[in-house]
Amino acid sequence: MEKKQQLHKDTTVIHEGYNDQEHQGSLAVPLYQTSTFSFESAKQGENRFSGVEEGNIYSRLGNPTVRVLEERMAALENGAGALAFGSGMAAVSTVLVHLTKSGDHILCSRGIYGCTFGLLGILDEKYKITHDLVQMRTEEEIERAIKPETVCIYVETPINPTMELVDLHAIVNVAKKHGLRVVVDNTFSSPYLQNPLDIGADFVLHSATKYINGHGDVIAGLLVGNDKEEMEKIRMTVQKDYGGIISPFDAWLLIRGLKTLPVRMERHTSNAEKIMEYLKGQKLVEEVYYPFDENNPQFEIAKNQMKAGGGLISFTVKGGKEEAQLLIDSLELIRIAVSLGDAETLIQHPATMTHSIVPENERLSMGITDSLLRLAVGLEHAEDLINDLDRAFSLLEKSLTEASAK
Repeated sequence: MEKKQQLHKDTTVIHEGYNDQEHQGSLAVPLYQTSTFSFESAKQGENRFSGVEEGNIYSRLGNPTVRVLEERMAALENGAGALAFGSGMAAVSTVLVHLTKSGDHILCSRGIYGCTFGLLGILDEKYKITHDLVQMRTEEEIERAIKPETVCIYVETPINPTMELVDLHAIVNVAKKHGLRVVVDNTFSSPYLQNPLDIGADFVLHSATKYINGHGDVIAGLLVGNDKEEMEKIRMTVQKDYGGIISPFDAWLLIRGLKTLPVRMERHTSNAEKIMEYLKGQKLVEEVYYPFDENNPQFEIAKNQMKAGGGLISFTVKGGKEEAQLLIDSLELIRIAVSLGDAETLIQHPATMTHSIVPENERLSMGITDSLLRLAVGLEHAEDLINDLDRAFSLLEKSLTEASAK
């Protein structure tokens, strides 16, 4: 049989997983907004529930619109199968519940999303599933943190919100040596800029709310795995019984958003690069954190596993919480909001917003100081964004000058 030609991602996001002739010739993927599906006979119903016959049963178990999204995401991440969820945290909790049992241990990257941190606390408190946050700079450091009860390594890269990178090749090398599973939160890069499964990870997940959707109007999550049978097992166990599924309408919106992912990611990235250079020259900025900054000590890691730096920049301002909050309060065009991947540029203060759940000592050990800000660069013209930042920095400088004169 002739091998199917591999499509570029720019084409995959538009065509993968859909045959319009199977849907009355509809060019757009139809929205199957239904909770259940009828059977032609009782025998057909029996066969579908037993797995003898493939077909639709009930939208918590599968839906034609959702299926297109899942197949498209599996192709984008070069995986064997994908599952769509009602939120990114539903994807996180599902894969961790699937991989662990009481008494197990999870090894995590030093920085993780605040709600993931909260979930790990719940797993520890209720089910004695422990975890450790480790910097993971070298393979030796990773190996030293492994315990007899460790079952998986869970990482974000780039890490939210410090933009610190984790070397996925090192993670996979250690994991394979010790028989551990690897889960990577790929939200900050999107499948257009980074593909952890290609490096050897077992699972990759996304808060699809962000770059996958791209329009700030859907809450959703996605999990992609490299073993099709295992993904179907998760579908029919944890996802089915915990119930964190996505609605057909939200899946339809994600399919629509995905079509412009490559174009959007290129604009997010080009804008971020220009703003990064501006921030590096701003005297009230102490540090700028961006993966593809040539002065970043992890730049080689970034080039080795990412196509480009993406649209997220973190930076610290001189002073502390008061100065950081004054800066963002002075912005006019850039909106104060948590999230990323929207057309609009957003800024937030992680210490008091996304990571406020993390105890101060642990937050500081993650590098999340009171002066740190996270900028999710949107699709506006870069010059307008820089002008807005410049105006805000001028107001901050004026305020600091007046304060010092008193």
